[in-house]
Amino acid sequence: MSGGALAGRGRIAAVFLAFAFAYFLSTLVRAITATLSPTLTAEFALHSRDLGLLAGGYFLGFALTQLPMGSWLDRHGPKRVILSFLSMAVAGCLLFSVATQFWLLLAARVLTGVGVSACLMAPLTGYRRWFDPALQLRSNSWMLMIGSLGLVAATLPVQWLTPLVGWRPLFWLLAAGVLGSMLLIAWAAPAWDNAAHAANVQEVAVPRRDAGYAAVWRDPFFRKLMPIGFFNYGGFVAMLTLWVVPWLTRVAGYAPAEAADALFSISIAMLVTYWLWGAANPWLVRRGLAAARLIGWGLPLAMLALAAILVLGRAAGTLAWAIFLCSSTVVALAQPAVAMALPATLAGRALSAYNLVVFLGVFVVQWGVGLLIDLFGRAGFDTVGAFRGALGLFLGCCLLSYFYFLWAPPHNRQAAFRPT
Repeated sequence: MSGGALAGRGRIAAVFLAFAFAYFLSTLVRAITATLSPTLTAEFALHSRDLGLLAGGYFLGFALTQLPMGSWLDRHGPKRVILSFLSMAVAGCLLFSVATQFWLLLAARVLTGVGVSACLMAPLTGYRRWFDPALQLRSNSWMLMIGSLGLVAATLPVQWLTPLVGWRPLFWLLAAGVLGSMLLIAWAAPAWDNAAHAANVQEVAVPRRDAGYAAVWRDPFFRKLMPIGFFNYGGFVAMLTLWVVPWLTRVAGYAPAEAADALFSISIAMLVTYWLWGAANPWLVRRGLAAARLIGWGLPLAMLALAAILVLGRAAGTLAWAIFLCSSTVVALAQPAVAMALPATLAGRALSAYNLVVFLGVFVVQWGVGLLIDLFGRAGFDTVGAFRGALGLFLGCCLLSYFYFLWAPPHNRQAAFRPT
């Protein structure tokens, strides 16, 4: 392990669980709009483009913070940064709970997105310094597994509670949960001592002119992964956190409760998938199977699954979407690979820059699909045709991104799984 590595399984577990609880809440609040979409559509008379913008507002807030946050993470460390950001998430949840107009809902979602934008990047930055490479990959996959648990909590539990307490009190509970996660992180997370780390670890020197993001943006491996991060990864998240439910209710004919059941089942399948990735990653690393190769093998399966959904139309239900989303999880390997392809002193910036690409993609795909559905509808297409047209254009972008990934130059001379 690199300098500053944590000692003892108990300490490692405490740090992981404290950050994982915050990430669980961030994915819960991320996906809750999918489950609540029928309720919000009815109460606020939303069009598809409004629903897409509302869900995408969270990711817009996420994207706005990524570049400054990466520098702050490298300089101040995960603990100080995430605690500062989470206070804004509390405010965003409370504002959403009292909003009576669409623009207030949107502002609250953007503020919440800003507030939880460090919930994955902060721990991954810490893991880059505290854990060895195999444990970094395992921790990344298991953080995403915990995130899937948040998606599970945003489905049936939200569907059950909404008729009992209303959707607004749910956001009071989320605000309280975020406050609890802040206390756990304040207690468990290690201090960030850059001077001590520099004294104990030999890192590749980064020229002074690259103190910002220049070294990250110029990195060939980073550029190779940018298009699939924007369209394939961003689109995968956009489908999961919004457009699965409208497809199931408006195309496949599911009732809202049935769609919540379906999203619950899909989230459970994804939770298992991420657990398997976490268990398999150390084995894959030992055998030299790099992230780029696994992504190259896995993405065609995901795109074939999406093509099958378009062909099946009304017959594409829970199983078809579960296959597409579970096979798409392979793109999550890109995040730790990007961090490990660059020196640990750039980890926060590398992770945040890639996250910016991903969440800009989520915002564009979520809103863009909504705009396209409305556009095809005005052009005379029925509901099934409008959804097929919108998702067909999305699939075309994914294919082009994958071809660029195959064509782009190989990664830089530092291996994607370079030990520290």
